[in-house]
Amino acid sequence: MLRTRTVRAAVAATVAAAVVAVLAACSPAASGASGGGAPAAASDVAPGEGATKIGVIAVGPRDDFGYNQAVHQGVEALRAEFPGIEVLDAYNIPEDDTAATTMESMVAQGATILFATSYGHLDAARQVAAAHPEVVVVHQGGLLDPAPPNMGTYFGSVYEPVYLAGIAAGAATRTGKLGYVYAIPIPQTLANINAFTLGARSVRPDATVTAVSTTSWCDPATQADRTASLLASGVDVMTQHQDCTKTVIEATEAAGAFTVGYHADASSLAPEGWLTGSEWDWGPLYTQIVRTAVAGDFVGSEFNGNYRAAMAGGENPFVASAFGPSVTDATKALVAAAAADLAAGGSPFTGPVLAQDGSVVVPEGETPSVDVIEQMDYFVEGVVGTVS
Repeated sequence: MLRTRTVRAAVAATVAAAVVAVLAACSPAASGASGGGAPAAASDVAPGEGATKIGVIAVGPRDDFGYNQAVHQGVEALRAEFPGIEVLDAYNIPEDDTAATTMESMVAQGATILFATSYGHLDAARQVAAAHPEVVVVHQGGLLDPAPPNMGTYFGSVYEPVYLAGIAAGAATRTGKLGYVYAIPIPQTLANINAFTLGARSVRPDATVTAVSTTSWCDPATQADRTASLLASGVDVMTQHQDCTKTVIEATEAAGAFTVGYHADASSLAPEGWLTGSEWDWGPLYTQIVRTAVAGDFVGSEFNGNYRAAMAGGENPFVASAFGPSVTDATKALVAAAAADLAAGGSPFTGPVLAQDGSVVVPEGETPSVDVIEQMDYFVEGVVGTVS
């Protein structure tokens, strides 16, 4: 999940060193933390090689039925896969200087592999990677150009399962009105909204998706307000791009409308209205990254850059959620056929794709690359709302 708030520019190396010294004595809470100094850089040791501690920071709580809960599940997968490696995980870490100081604390405790999992943690991740060339720092969802030898980013093609969920939503709607509560209009959220809309309109050509922003990744009060407004307007299928998903799902269920989930399996919150969703399965990818770094093979690996996994490679960490009780066999067949097309190399954005104003943004027969999709700055035809 991408973020927009940025962390202040990198501090000087002397300041970073002072931060390490202070935080070794007084550090933000991180589960599994213990004392010990950071290993000294050595020319014969590759970044992260032989790591005995891993650090993971997340922007929200571990039980948000969403983005950060999925991160926590990935952390637990690391603990199960590497019982001899201690995992220091810290939650509710803001997208400001706290991210840098928290990671510095983890380095001071001996962590030589760091996962920064919020988009707004990217500048902090860069800062810490520059200060500690012996530490592998990977960032969830960002982009680097170029990537330093000890750093990389990783993500999945999130819009693919969102497109599949849109098909289920388009088949389920009775009013033809779908609602999308999203955080901030950045390329990833726009791509998701557009993919969902294209999926819905592939089975219900007159369907519309009203997209409303909360300007926050987790603001339950604003989420409740936006959801109530959409439901009152006739929307009968709701989805979202928020970190914490519980508020929107519970309000939709209470109103008797259908829900499409995001980030994590939250079907337990909507036993009647759950259609499907898309969720993170970070364990396998986190494990691959750690195994590569521990072996001393991070530099020059696929993770030492901007790693993106798609359905066509069979390794997308973002997967379709289970279907709810109301989804028909006919709808499941439509979703399965679309999934097979994506697995064969297809894309939700293969042209022709029209923008809201009817102009052609992807010509017929063309398929934009992942790099182009990750720079998306428009809504497609069928979306009601403005990019602002």
